[in-house]
Amino acid sequence: MTVVCRVFKECVSAIRNNVLVEREGRRDKEFHFQNWFKARLDEIGEQYDEPGRNTYPDFRLVRQPEGYELKGLAYPGREADYDCNSQVPRGEHNGRQVFYVFGRYPKRPDGNRYPVLDLVICHGSFLNADNNYVHQNKSFQSFGSYGDIRIRDRKMYVAPTPFALAKGTAHHRTLILPSNMEVGDGLIEIVVLARRKRSGSR
Repeated sequence: MTVVCRVFKECVSAIRNNVLVEREGRRDKEFHFQNWFKARLDEIGEQYDEPGRNTYPDFRLVRQPEGYELKGLAYPGREADYDCNSQVPRGEHNGRQVFYVFGRYPKRPDGNRYPVLDLVICHGSFLNADNNYVHQNKSFQSFGSYGDIRIRDRKMYVAPTPFALAKGTAHHRTLILPSNMEVGDGLIEIVVLARRKRSGSR
């Protein structure tokens, strides 16, 4: 049984109870939203592997084959797409179901504590249904006058956000699951979303 519904309900409860994101300072541009989400997993008692800079997904549950990839977005700001620096979005990775957590917060808050404005948790297959693509970075050495410079080819993917893909997600709390995944108690299905593969897409 998936625990994503419990995770979602805990996030919604925290937003309603005004549990704020806390950043250590203005230089903290990455981990403040992760820390907020980490506290939600702690609240429901889910064990997870500690996230690292190069781990994917960010949070990998211990007792369930699930992972959560976090993306905090400043609002107002970039909304239509986001950068995936390490992995192309997908719904499954190394035997785990992957869920993407998008949370938006004020772009210019008054201090280092601020609310989560809206939230979308979606299964990775909503962003990309292909689980077969293998991400690879390539590099080679012997570049430059002395042959001791290494060129690193690091892929960058740009994917659409759920805010751009599904109307009505802005300024709300939304959970998007595949049709074959059971919805937990206390949640009501309000709409069915369908995405179609474009001809010629890879």
